Amino acid sequence: MVDETPSRPSPPALGDDCALFLDVDGTLVEFTADPAAVHVLPEVREAIGRLSRRLHGAVALVSGRPLAQLDALFAPLRLPAAGLHGHQFRHAAGADPDIPEDTSALLHELHRQALAMAASRPGVLVEDKGVSLALHWRAAPHFGPEVAAFAREHLARLPGYRLQPGDHVVEFVPCGSDKGRALERMMAQPAFRGRVPVFVGDDLTDEYGFAAANRAGGWSVLVGQREPSAATHALARTADVHAWLIANAAKGEVGPR
Repeated sequence: MVDETPSRPSPPALGDDCALFLDVDGTLVEFTADPAAVHVLPEVREAIGRLSRRLHGAVALVSGRPLAQLDALFAPLRLPAAGLHGHQFRHAAGADPDIPEDTSALLHELHRQALAMAASRPGVLVEDKGVSLALHWRAAPHFGPEVAAFAREHLARLPGYRLQPGDHVVEFVPCGSDKGRALERMMAQPAFRGRVPVFVGDDLTDEYGFAAANRAGGWSVLVGQREPSAATHALARTADVHAWLIANAAKGEVGPR
């Protein structure tokens, strides 16, 4: 049988004029049934740190995770980051996060009902992120249609929110938050301004980032073979992302611009 999946080239080496945007889950760490059970390999963390120095701080994490989780995962690195799909934003290491007003009260009743739904469906996980709520079914894929139906039914009760589907997950997120807007906001910051944006990600949530990087004259890297995708390049798996990052970090660090 002929594989008709459109092929994409492997990504080239990062130039010194690039700005690198990295998704986390499915890109830098493998998916797990419990999102709290992951860790970043030390050699990958070190490579990202070296790249940040080489690119004069123009390396950012863009993730559905909250900033606090990102900082814990990547410590002692504290990178520019967009958490919760851009609802939380930190433009430079050491700066305070720009967090909009907490909307957890709005999600309280949804959280209660989601927990009740999950209690009768073993393997379904409810992840409370404060301003957003994620429903995971990686450990119980047969419940996927029911969880998705639950999410669609309850969306109307959350004005100002949208559903963001992902890999065995659906998330209630604020309408104004997506990874493309996060990239555009980051590119306006001094460390990123005027650089060539490169976005690396794997999931449907990353398509916003791919499109934004492409529009800005940069390029994008899909991890995996999902179609359709706006990505211009591809790597097969997280291990290939690790190897690519380590190889780019090995180019060494440059002096001040």
